[in-house]
Amino acid sequence: MQDMSTLPVPTDLWPVADFFFRGLGSEVNLNNEDEVAILFRSFMLLYLTTVVLTIITFKLGFARKLPMLKAVVVYSVLIIGTFLLTLILGLNLPLPESIAVAAVILGIYRLRLHRERSGRESQQS
Repeated sequence: MQDMSTLPVPTDLWPVADFFFRGLGSEVNLNNEDEVAILFRSFMLLYLTTVVLTIITFKLGFARKLPMLKAVVVYSVLIIGTFLLTLILGLNLPLPESIAVAAVILGIYRLRLHRERSGRESQQS
């Protein structure tokens, strides 16, 4: 039977999660407030990183500006959904890494689209 006062921490984490969870070791003593605080801080940093990357990806992926109420609903659902994904998959899958790759690809696409549109406008003038 496993001791309920310790929580195992995987040691083979993906790079971003490994960066935030460094220093915890292989298990967290739930009776030690310092270790629990480090665990909570590490999770929140992983979550905030994922939220920021998701917002950037959303802004790059959707060109239309949304009305205020729709934007509030979309960002609220995005923040809640990102929390659930980070909670369930944050340590097992490369979630922030994948979203960062998507943001880079969408950024390159938007940059090329902007250059193409600028080139068309200068040719028409």
